[in-house]
Amino acid sequence: MNGKVLTFGELLLRLTPDANGEWMYHNSLPVFVGGAELNVATALALWGLPASYCTALPDNGMSEQVITYLKERNIDTTPAHLGEGRIGLYFLTKGKDLKNDALIYDRADSAFAKLKPGTINWDELLEGVSWFHFSAISPAVSQNAANVCLEALKAASAKGITISVDLNYRAKLWQYGRSPQEIMTQLLPYCNVVMGNIWAAETMLGIQVMPDVHESGQKSIYLKEAQKSSEAIMARYPSCKQVANTFRFGSEGEITYYTALHTGNKFLTSHEYWVNDVISKVGSGDCFMAGLIYGFYNEWHPAEVLEYATASAITKLYVVSDATDKSVNEIKKAISYE
Repeated sequence: MNGKVLTFGELLLRLTPDANGEWMYHNSLPVFVGGAELNVATALALWGLPASYCTALPDNGMSEQVITYLKERNIDTTPAHLGEGRIGLYFLTKGKDLKNDALIYDRADSAFAKLKPGTINWDELLEGVSWFHFSAISPAVSQNAANVCLEALKAASAKGITISVDLNYRAKLWQYGRSPQEIMTQLLPYCNVVMGNIWAAETMLGIQVMPDVHESGQKSIYLKEAQKSSEAIMARYPSCKQVANTFRFGSEGEITYYTALHTGNKFLTSHEYWVNDVISKVGSGDCFMAGLIYGFYNEWHPAEVLEYATASAITKLYVVSDATDKSVNEIKKAISYE
């Protein structure tokens, strides 16, 4: 595949207080530059793909600093829109999961939330792009953002661009009066590659999961449900050609992780990983998504794509920041063949 990979979403600053409140006494509150789609772009740029990033930022000096930071990581930031509003923030206690109660969003009235249809010239911006990626976090921010997502997908689809989506569900978002299903079912018809898990597909697309599946704790049952969910997504949305599911279980420091990929005629599963020294879970799913894009972009065999994406996610668990710093060779060496 040739052409640029364009990701679209909100840039966020993650503030990470320690669990004991020591940050207040030491005047130290670590800040990380992130956001789901930016994490994907960062990984792809690191791995040598032509990565571009479209977001909305306030027109001020802090945004200039952030843009310089991204350019230093070989990310094309020319698609970024500068306008009114602020940079979105989120607070996450050190070592905790994004789904934990330690997560606090501060994104109201951000430049991205204020973004309106007609602001971005998608026809021009998508020139030379062969892959467009967004996540379900973007349309969860505001109705305006959801409308812009739909606008972008229509333009990308009309140009024959491959479109991928990460169905990452954030319960603390979706606060503007529309349910995830109302919005996401309007966006999925344009998507060719879908990543998520069986529970996100149920919540956001209405694809039913066996009611007591979580009580079983059995890998075989989880994978069976993943195959059924993937087949249902493909049947409902004919443009979808690949569906990936991730499974991550465990306590804060110990994780069991494996994944699956449905390509329409094959259902593939990855090797299983056990990790007992997790540093940060933030961005591991984004790194898996980046691994999928990287593999498909380079036209690898689907099984090879899946194993690389899975190892990408696993190696991200050892990185403090939101995005990975692991090279392609480091990730390939981490692939388990046991």
